[in-house]
Amino acid sequence: MSHELFRSQAAAQRRAAAQTDLPNRRAMHERSAAIWEQMALSAEDTAERARINARAKSA
Repeated sequence: MSHELFRSQAAAQRRAAAQTDLPNRRAMHERSAAIWEQMALSAEDTAERARINARAKSA
């Protein structure tokens, strides 16, 4: 699922942020992690809406 990929990318960005000593690079990785998390949430929401629509159509 795409949301799983997005969450793994967010985790990778958080690890990269934790490993850097440069404040600007850390902030960049943290912003990137937040964006990946938002994309994961959006993908989950889209998948849930698709399931709801499919159930409604089959009823």
